[in-house]
Amino acid sequence: MAGYAIFVQLIENEMHRVRNLFTRIHIFLWILFSLLAAIQLSQDGSDWLALTVGTVLTCLWIFYGHFFLLTRYPGKGEKGVYYRWLVGLVLTGPLPLVLFHPLGVAAWGYFLDYYAMTLITAVPLFLFLGWLARVTENLVLNTIRKEQLEKQAVEAELYYLRSQINPHFLFNTLNNIHTLVYKQAPAAPEAVMRLASLMRYMIYESNAALVPLSKEIDYLRDYISLQQLRYRISPVVDLKMEGDTASCHIAPLLFIHLLENAYKHSPARLGPGDIRLRVEVEANSLTFSLQNPVGGKQEGGWEGSGGIGLPNVRKRLALLYPDRHSLEAGPMGEMYHIVLKIRGIHAQSDDAKANLLHN
Repeated sequence: MAGYAIFVQLIENEMHRVRNLFTRIHIFLWILFSLLAAIQLSQDGSDWLALTVGTVLTCLWIFYGHFFLLTRYPGKGEKGVYYRWLVGLVLTGPLPLVLFHPLGVAAWGYFLDYYAMTLITAVPLFLFLGWLARVTENLVLNTIRKEQLEKQAVEAELYYLRSQINPHFLFNTLNNIHTLVYKQAPAAPEAVMRLASLMRYMIYESNAALVPLSKEIDYLRDYISLQQLRYRISPVVDLKMEGDTASCHIAPLLFIHLLENAYKHSPARLGPGDIRLRVEVEANSLTFSLQNPVGGKQEGGWEGSGGIGLPNVRKRLALLYPDRHSLEAGPMGEMYHIVLKIRGIHAQSDDAKANLLHN
């Protein structure tokens, strides 16, 4: 509920900001209109000030009368009330100009002439402008509201997908650490620290839209080190990095499902370096490649076993990097290969920094 309240408040703040912008635009345009009317009418006679005031008041009354009438009675069930008020607005619209006009109050004939002229010219024009202003403002506000709702839906889905990390890993790691502590193994303190680092990153640091690639790699290293507790041999993961990995940012927790499933779908006994992981940054693109042995396991088990690895990553990539990524996965002999390429990583990092400065 608290998250929903914050989201509603964010929408209201954005709506308030847009309405303030429209208010400033209205004030500017009416000041400009008043100046132009005064300049034009000052060339026609000595009563230009009264004519200017009457003209501006008539236009203001018609424009905002219709503007707020559309706000108050927008529904189909209130059309009758809307039309009654509209008739009253039309009939009273010319009065300010006629009453301020020196000839309008001099004789009944002049009053009717100026009343009819204003009714035919100014009233339809500013009724239309009031309708156009209301439609434009509603369109902008509804578009912003729709974008905010879509953004919230995407963020909610991303949060759900990001949270789908296998809890069995945590339980197995705690059991392994318990064994190390029971045996008073020297590796126990380091394992506890790595688990704490991994959980800190998952809970706190990964809440950002983008994280430095170096932190994501450190997170993978912690995960690999904790998984290594299951094996008595040299590291089963061969991790290599190439390029300027410190210069780019990516979405957090994007690679963990792939690495997790590499362990899951590999044989129980792994040799040194059987799982090969490469991260390469070149120009403005990132390539993440991973391969693991499948042994006697069913090929294609990644997609068909009901796991959350590839489906999860595909959904997140579609949301985060539309038209800027490619993901290839499939068995090749006794190995299963994953190649993920993301383009425009530096540009996205710059955009994120600009958004932070803007907000």
